[in-house]
Amino acid sequence: MSNSKTLPLLEADRAEAVPCCAPLSREPLGVEDSERIAVMFKALGDPVRLRLFSLIASHEGGEACVCDIQDVGVSQPTVSHHLKKLRDAGLVTSERRGTWVYYKVAPPVVAALAGVLDLSS
Repeated sequence: MSNSKTLPLLEADRAEAVPCCAPLSREPLGVEDSERIAVMFKALGDPVRLRLFSLIASHEGGEACVCDIQDVGVSQPTVSHHLKKLRDAGLVTSERRGTWVYYKVAPPVVAALAGVLDLSS
């Protein structure tokens, strides 16, 4: 009996459902699951990306305009690069509104990552 979860990732501007895994305390990760999850943790392993992710998550409504989160001590092109990495890892989604891009945390993905690390099961 599998306790797989659905872990949405963004690929080429469309959301796809990708199965995830049971908590580490229940069963070991397979090769594909470990590669997929490592991409997400690697994206969060950079201090600037983690800070950007935190700014988006803690912003009112869980959504932030890039204009409100770009002051993280690096240049604007570098902020864009880091936001793209977060988006490519499936941790945030983005939507263009006029000239600005708004970023939002992808709660199902974050919940699935938290579930993998749940050692209470």
